[in-house]
Amino acid sequence: MRDTEIDVTPFLKWAGGKRWLLSRLADIIPKTFNRYIEPFLGSAAAYFYLSPKQALLSDINSDLINCYVAIRDDWKRIQQLLDEHQKNHGTRYYYKIREKNFRGTFQRAAKFLYLNRTCWNGLYRVNLDGRFNVPIGTKDSVILETDDFKTTAKLLKSVEINCCDFEQTIDYAQSGDFVFVDPPYTVKHNHNGFIKYNERLFSWNDQIRLSEAVRRASMRGAKVLVTNANHRSVQELYSDFPRLTSVTRKSVLAADPNYRAKVQELLIQSWR
Repeated sequence: MRDTEIDVTPFLKWAGGKRWLLSRLADIIPKTFNRYIEPFLGSAAAYFYLSPKQALLSDINSDLINCYVAIRDDWKRIQQLLDEHQKNHGTRYYYKIREKNFRGTFQRAAKFLYLNRTCWNGLYRVNLDGRFNVPIGTKDSVILETDDFKTTAKLLKSVEINCCDFEQTIDYAQSGDFVFVDPPYTVKHNHNGFIKYNERLFSWNDQIRLSEAVRRASMRGAKVLVTNANHRSVQELYSDFPRLTSVTRKSVLAADPNYRAKVQELLIQSWR
């Protein structure tokens, strides 16, 4: 059900984005569905790849959701603010903006996008006080050739965007909907303390709660595709699902390409 007339590149860099997966494994996507639902939005790579007519998008990260809403509501204002950031970008300016607490919707969104493009490796990380604390990276481009905020805003105007817990969003799924679930997880420690390493990122209780929400949606007739770490504990958690597939990709998180090893991830489908 991909709208091939629309081609939008994600405007955010986001660890774990799945555009690579959907372009390579397009056959796993249902041919038809009523509504697309994504409860862990991130860079929205899957959403932009599919460009569905109807969608419900959400994430618990309020800064992230604010960025999408701001672009949807006034993309020209975001473009203007990014132009200002580009003119002033530098090490001192980066840390000055990082420490500022903008209250306005558009200033806050432009800060989020500016930091995402100029911080180290596009990483999103906050300290115990909830403040973004990633150091400056090596990229100096605030404005990208792939930016198309006008088309992005047009696409987002037809969807519902919420800031909420994943369970609330998945519970909206009904018969005929397609739910793409890509929770936070790391594959680096697939076989070395996976649960312990991921506990702060996405706890095991959250993993259990997610699997139960997915089961409920599946029982209501929704088709659900979950991505996760290919770890024995996750395989057991979804052992009753119709199809579990292991896929291999190359990790891109290491700074040196020579240290980017192949990692395995798990695809969990609620249908055959």
